Amino acid sequence: MPDADHLPRWGIVSTIKAPVDTICAFAAHHLELGAHRLFLYLDDDNQAAFRILKTHPKIRPVLTDATYWQSLGMKRRAKHQSRQFENARHAYGRASDLDWLAHIDVDEFLLPARPLGAQLADLPQDCLCARIRPIEALAPQDPGQPLFAKAFALDRATRNRQTEALYPDYGAHLNGGFLSHVAGKMIYRTGVPDLKVNIHNITVSEVQNPGQQELTDTDLLHCHAKSWADFIAAFHYRLDKGSYRSELKPNRPADQGGLTLHELFGTLHATEGETGLRRFYDQVCSATPAHLAALEAQGLLRRPVLDLPGAVARHFPAT
Repeated sequence: MPDADHLPRWGIVSTIKAPVDTICAFAAHHLELGAHRLFLYLDDDNQAAFRILKTHPKIRPVLTDATYWQSLGMKRRAKHQSRQFENARHAYGRASDLDWLAHIDVDEFLLPARPLGAQLADLPQDCLCARIRPIEALAPQDPGQPLFAKAFALDRATRNRQTEALYPDYGAHLNGGFLSHVAGKMIYRTGVPDLKVNIHNITVSEVQNPGQQELTDTDLLHCHAKSWADFIAAFHYRLDKGSYRSELKPNRPADQGGLTLHELFGTLHATEGETGLRRFYDQVCSATPAHLAALEAQGLLRRPVLDLPGAVARHFPAT
C-alpha cells in the first residue's frame, strides 16, 4: 500500500445546472474527501457560481456558453445527456494530473468508508474502472430529522422480493424501490487511449468496462427527491427528458405486467393528478417511521453522515 503522499490522485467531472449554494456544497464535500481536481461544467450562464469556483485552486469551472461549444467544433447538444458526454470527454483530456476521474451529478455525493485514494490503490492494474453503487436519500419528515437512505440487494431475485414487500402498491414497477438508477456511476483511470464515457459505463476500443471492479467501500448517496416541493418541481422535466423518460426500460418485461416509470407516473398523474403522485412520494421517498422500520427489517436502511454546511464553511468561507 502506498503511503498517504503517494496514493492515486482522483477527481470529478460534473455537468451542473443548480443554484450557487448547491454547487458549492457539492464541490466542498468532495474537496473535503480529498479530491485533487473538480471539473465543473456550468450548464447555464451561472456567472455567480463561476466567480466563486474559479478562486479555488483545485476547481476548474467552465461556462458552457456559445464560445465553449464553438471551441469544441460543434453546436450545443440539445439533450442534457449528450452535453454530459461531451463535457466528460473534454475533462478527460485535461486530467493529466489525475490517476482516476469520476463522472457524477450535482445531487450525488461520494461516501467512502475509508479514503478513496487508498481504495483505488488496492485495485489491480488491469482494472480500468470501478463501479460505485448508489444509496437513495429519503426526504426528511421535519428539518431536525437525521439523514436516512435506502440501499438495495445486488442479487436481482432478492431485490425484487424485497421491493415488492416494501412497496406492495408500486414495487413491481420499481427497481430496488429507487426512482433513479441502481447501476451506480463509474470512476475510471485517466490517460487510457480510446476511452469513452457514458452515464453508467465506459468503453475502451469498443470493450465495455474493461477489468471492472465493485468499489464496495464507497456509497454514492443520490439525493433524488429531497422534498415534495423538489420532486414535483422536477417531475415534468424528468418525465419528458430525464430519469422517467419514455425510452427507459421497465423493471420487469411488459408482457409480465411491467410498467416503465414513465408509464407509472403518467397513469398516476392522468388519473389522480398530484394527489396520486403525493401518495406515491409519501410511501416510497419519505423517511416516515413506518418506511424506516420496514427498510431496517430488510437490512436496507442506511444512516449516511453529510456535513455540507461545515464543508462549505471550510472551503468557501466568503460565501
